[in-house]
Amino acid sequence: MTKKLIAAAVVGIIFGILGSRYLFVGSFLSLIPWGIAGLLFGLWCQNYRESVITGVVYGFVLAFTFMASGYGGADPVLSKLPFFALLGLVGAVCGIGLALAGAFVHSKH
Repeated sequence: MTKKLIAAAVVGIIFGILGSRYLFVGSFLSLIPWGIAGLLFGLWCQNYRESVITGVVYGFVLAFTFMASGYGGADPVLSKLPFFALLGLVGAVCGIGLALAGAFVHSKH
């Protein structure tokens, strides 16, 4: 499971940076690859518990990285980290949903 968590964190970081700086900036279209990745993590997991944990890591890291790397305000970024962490929790909930959906599909095959 450690490999899956590392992969979830790395993919979350990559997609968070790409989404805030390079790919589909300012567009809802960035949600498409994010959602596909979340579903694939659920498909990769062996059970629902593993998919929940992997989804939390993926969703939190993705949302936190997206907010932190896209921040361009006047205040220091460190002052915004608690807010970014709160939004990361929203991302974690979304990651859980996507990973569970993928795990559900995996369990049916």
